[in-house]
Amino acid sequence: MDFVRHRGDHHLRTAVLLTGDWHTAEDLLQSCLGKLYRVWHRLDTSSEPDAYLRRILVNTYRSWWRARWRREIPRADMPDLPGPGDLGEAGAVAEDVRDALAKLPVRQRTALVLRFFDDLPEAEVADLMGCSVGTVKTHTHRGLRAMRKLIPPSTAVNRTEAEGSGIR
Repeated sequence: MDFVRHRGDHHLRTAVLLTGDWHTAEDLLQSCLGKLYRVWHRLDTSSEPDAYLRRILVNTYRSWWRARWRREIPRADMPDLPGPGDLGEAGAVAEDVRDALAKLPVRQRTALVLRFFDDLPEAEVADLMGCSVGTVKTHTHRGLRAMRKLIPPSTAVNRTEAEGSGIR
């Protein structure tokens, strides 16, 4: 399927940001691509299949989250990644952002990923999340406030100064 070849990586990144876990994101995307495949013949592919897949991603993840929210979810260990010093400043900041996103409540994380990673307007995010625009604004505001606490502005400055001076 050409669509998966061209847009699969983007949707996988969205799924990783939504779930906070690479393996869960792969499972989520695979499940959603299966659902998309079953209805592909009914879709007008000249329109936006990205929007349709995005809706499937959010709804499926919401269903998974609701089904598991009361019990502990086992998570696979992340593969060994290079340390922050090996990633460069932009990579280290991106790692800090991913770590902070993973600590947010699901609804806040979903609102932030759809608003800022997928660059969707509040109305579309509200539609995808099944809530009002005001609720999206609230989740976005609270999520950004939490992110600011989790990633203090001095972190990037301190990391840059440490790298410049050779301190690790």
